[in-house]
Amino acid sequence: MRLWVDHTTHYSFSAPAARGLQRLRLTPKTSAGQSIAEWKIGLEGARKEVEYDDENANHVTLIAFEPGVTEVTIRCEGVVDTNDNSGIVGNHAGYLPLWHFRQPTELTSTGPRVRSLLSGLAGKQDTLEKLHALSALIRGAVEYASGHTDTASNAEAVLAAGHGVCQDHAHVFIAAARALGVPARYVSGYLMMNDRVEQDAGHAWAEAMVDGLGWVGFDVSNGICPDPHYVRVATGRDYRDAAPITGIRYGAYDETLHVKLAVAQQRVEQ
Repeated sequence: MRLWVDHTTHYSFSAPAARGLQRLRLTPKTSAGQSIAEWKIGLEGARKEVEYDDENANHVTLIAFEPGVTEVTIRCEGVVDTNDNSGIVGNHAGYLPLWHFRQPTELTSTGPRVRSLLSGLAGKQDTLEKLHALSALIRGAVEYASGHTDTASNAEAVLAAGHGVCQDHAHVFIAAARALGVPARYVSGYLMMNDRVEQDAGHAWAEAMVDGLGWVGFDVSNGICPDPHYVRVATGRDYRDAAPITGIRYGAYDETLHVKLAVAQQRVEQ
């Protein structure tokens, strides 16, 4: 499947920004199941400083605001070819050892609610079967709904709220998988939906390491393993490692953020 993505992030500031640096993880990975046909990042009100691959093998673009800017626009546009690998990404690659993805983080720490969730897996021995069952348990315990959590909500808080979005589902899955001794990581990216082109935000899911298969994706929010409708962009131990945009800004001003995203299938010329 050939997917076209057009993703614009626009910032408006109430007063000129003195300085600002932002780290962009907005370039998709070339990996099993997808290849990048074309991709570009356009900037207004900012300039590119440097590009590099981080510890998770995410391609990072570091940008700086133009002095005194009141608006900044970041636009990513490109085409990605995807295949159906049943969610299997394959062998581990990158700069970090697998044990790194067994370690809890602030967002994926294990507490009484995660341990209680794991009790529902009693009797399941096969790792893959156990992870699919875990995904179903989380989907039943955390109803998909916005407004109940934020980017600082950890797995325990999400289970306590009983509501969350794709980011929250991923964090609970990762926390639980790590508690089982299974390496797990967070994935940020895009999902083409069948009922719309325009979307409010990107998507997130989790991957776990399964012996004999390698990394396997689990989208708890939709109850499936990623298929050709998905574009993998960045990975990490949790959201903070794979966030599309992070950074620092200086200046006394209020900020307004507007995101515009379109994902659609593109016809492949024969």
